[in-house]
Amino acid sequence: MSKVTPGEFIRQVRAETAKVTWPTRKETVTTAVMVVIMTTLLAIFFFGVDSAFGAIVKFLLALLG
Repeated sequence: MSKVTPGEFIRQVRAETAKVTWPTRKETVTTAVMVVIMTTLLAIFFFGVDSAFGAIVKFLLALLG
């Protein structure tokens, strides 16, 4: 590999950054809202599954003792 000088590295970084298509504010807000909604739904789902398994285990342990 050839060595790149710090100045050349900075020029390459600026050139690559100029190629990036940045999301609009609306896209960012929409994505953030969707993440919050999906996280909430998954948290509720896993809470329900955990509660169900907890109840099953308590029931089975009650049968034993």
